[in-house]
Amino acid sequence: MIDLYTWPTPNGHKIHIMLEETGLPYRVHPVDIGAGDQFKPEFLAISPNNKMPAMVDQDGSDGKPFALAESGAMLFYLASKTGKFLPADVRSRWMVMQWVMFQMGHIGPMLGQAHHFLGYAPEKIPYAMNRYRNEANRLYGVLDKQLGKSTWVACGEYTIADMSIMPWLRAPERQGVDMSRYPNVKGWMERMNARPAVQKALQVLADRRRPVAAMTEEQKEVLFGAKQYARR
Repeated sequence: MIDLYTWPTPNGHKIHIMLEETGLPYRVHPVDIGAGDQFKPEFLAISPNNKMPAMVDQDGSDGKPFALAESGAMLFYLASKTGKFLPADVRSRWMVMQWVMFQMGHIGPMLGQAHHFLGYAPEKIPYAMNRYRNEANRLYGVLDKQLGKSTWVACGEYTIADMSIMPWLRAPERQGVDMSRYPNVKGWMERMNARPAVQKALQVLADRRRPVAAMTEEQKEVLFGAKQYARR
């Protein structure tokens, strides 16, 4: 059994998708990041960087519970545990690694900044807004070029690379992106959304999602204010 500590964010959805695709049994423990649950000592014991998702595999490889944070590492762990969605072929395996790192190092951080400066920042800073809008479009272009050569992102089969990237591209309008400019990405997103496991995964804690306009000042302070920088 996997105990999953999560919230309906792109990084949370990555793991929801993998668990639904593999069929591993899991229990959901909501981590309300607007309420500050990520700073609680019991969560920090699992995720030292106070970021979700995190998990505890009650059936670790040594027969003992195994705690793990960082969504990219979690994807590779679950792929290794199940033998699914990570090719055995060495060349394909490293291509999967490459594209998961592309998500972790570029797609996530840069699109996250686009979300912040285009939607959440209390002050509209044109330089920042243009910078991250332009970078978002550049990254969509990189992905569109790759998907012009391959049905799936990393290789000829569906892998954790697809699961890693897809949740970050569900709201292109929040990133200043016109999806019609990226037809290969658009077609790939349609293939992803057609998968039953993806559909089910995206409903995990979906009722807890908060539109930007619905966030309270207290929630914004927890997410973006000084509290997040306190030493713990």
